Amino acid sequence: MRPFELILYIRVAFGIILQLVKKNFPKIKKAVIAVAGYGTRFLPASKNVPKQMFPIIDKPIIHHVVDECVNSGIEDIIIVTQAGHGIMEDHFDTHVELEHILEKNGKRALLEQIKHLPEIANFAYVRQNKHLPYGNGTPLLTVSHLIDDDEAFVYMFGDDLTLSKIPVVKQLIDVYEKEKPSAVLAVQEVDWNQIGKYASIEYKEHAKYKYDMKMGHEKLPPNEAPSNMAQFGRFIFTYDVIREAKKTPLGKGNELWIIDILNRLVAKGERVIAQPIVGEWMTTGDPLTYMQTQVKFALKRKDIGREFAHFLKTLKL
Repeated sequence: MRPFELILYIRVAFGIILQLVKKNFPKIKKAVIAVAGYGTRFLPASKNVPKQMFPIIDKPIIHHVVDECVNSGIEDIIIVTQAGHGIMEDHFDTHVELEHILEKNGKRALLEQIKHLPEIANFAYVRQNKHLPYGNGTPLLTVSHLIDDDEAFVYMFGDDLTLSKIPVVKQLIDVYEKEKPSAVLAVQEVDWNQIGKYASIEYKEHAKYKYDMKMGHEKLPPNEAPSNMAQFGRFIFTYDVIREAKKTPLGKGNELWIIDILNRLVAKGERVIAQPIVGEWMTTGDPLTYMQTQVKFALKRKDIGREFAHFLKTLKL
């Protein structure tokens, strides 16, 4: 083989290898946020306002979730909604009248903030069909046609929030890019008396990676749970997860559970990682946890945190 032919051969081979790597593990730029629940524990407040639009200080819950995506390098955000969630679309859209009022009143900082909202990501909204089963895995069926079969993506619950120096989504992306599993799910240690509210994780022994999942168990009582590591609403999924979701039977409560989907993948020999996060996960799923999250976010705010902490100390509890 002549030298120039050898160089050409090497270049072609390298190009093929590079394309295969890109095909199997492309950069993650897309997130799916599930917000299709009814928020019944917040009725009557959630009758006409989606729970995810309830404020945490001066931003709706969904806005904080989107910020976590954007700060992790996500560019395309698909929000899975249901009837009555148009207010969510309006929040991330242009508001010409409000912009005019802010400009007229000289409130430049607020004006720039409002004008910038539609530009922070490419938004798409998909309504979850009523014929689909109920469950935290159902939005995957709703968006299956919007995800490429060689694509990994972020999946999030729209009512789970996190506080961390490195965004939790970015932490999971880093693990995915290093380990190349079929899925990564975020977990955090909770009190044993609380584990029955969540999916608990059982880890493999002597695994390639110490957080390789052996099995997840949905809402087992504390005396039966294999650990107090709880799954929450942050995931990295390959298309394998969507493909498996389409074949997964309904589980507990006649619902489609993510943990059931992931268990089926593990049983087929696929790797699923249950990664503990560095930071704090907070849920807003009921009035108590919502108010607890409000307090923690307020205390972290540079503009009001100190005064708010002083106020709390004055309360006679």
